[in-house]
Amino acid sequence: MPEALVRACVGLLPVTGASVSLSGGGVMRATWYASDDTAGQLAEAQYSLGDGPCQSALELCAPVLAPDLTRGGDARRWPVFAHQAVGLGVRAMFSLPLGVGGLAIGTLDLYRDTAGFLSGRDLRIALLMRDAVTFAVLNLQAAYDAAERSGGDAVASWVEALQVNHTEVHQAVGMVMVQLDVDPQQALDHMRARAFTQGRSVSQVAHDVVVRTLRFWPERRGRRGSNGHDRRRGGGERHDGER
Repeated sequence: MPEALVRACVGLLPVTGASVSLSGGGVMRATWYASDDTAGQLAEAQYSLGDGPCQSALELCAPVLAPDLTRGGDARRWPVFAHQAVGLGVRAMFSLPLGVGGLAIGTLDLYRDTAGFLSGRDLRIALLMRDAVTFAVLNLQAAYDAAERSGGDAVASWVEALQVNHTEVHQAVGMVMVQLDVDPQQALDHMRARAFTQGRSVSQVAHDVVVRTLRFWPERRGRRGSNGHDRRRGGGERHDGER
């Protein structure tokens, strides 16, 4: 079902690819399905940066249309994300929030490799597809329960895969909260900073935290040594075994 819906978007609209991401608030998000590697990388990049059309659509609970990421207002609005997107060959992106009643539970993200607006007709079709995806997402749990009762694996397999991705980041955020004595958003910000400086994704950093090959350390106050200079213990994060 998720593959059919996302591929229908690509088939019906003048876009290169599409993805659906689900959100559990600012701290948790997971990609439900991506039509290709570039769509998946765009979704992960926005989560890792905490910025981009998808994040703006979630915050505004309104469609965010970026017809030209190479220049102008779109490039200035999300400079780091736009630079990464253009590096992937993406020139335009359109993010439509999923949900009802002003509450966004995720986004349908469309991209293409040429700049330009969607026509009025294409935008109407995109919004209809958004509604169909919203309906499917809101019925995820019912379909999952039915599949479990019937012994079917088709629905259960992708729901469980989504939950694993979602849970690992959530678990890592909790561990970093304890390590640094910070709130959930601050913990996620530390993970995002680590991911950005190393050119990795938040999901990859979360995995390292969960398997305990990466630990975050609080900043320590400097102590003055015998030569009169501050001696500071390295704060921030480090991998196990680092000194």
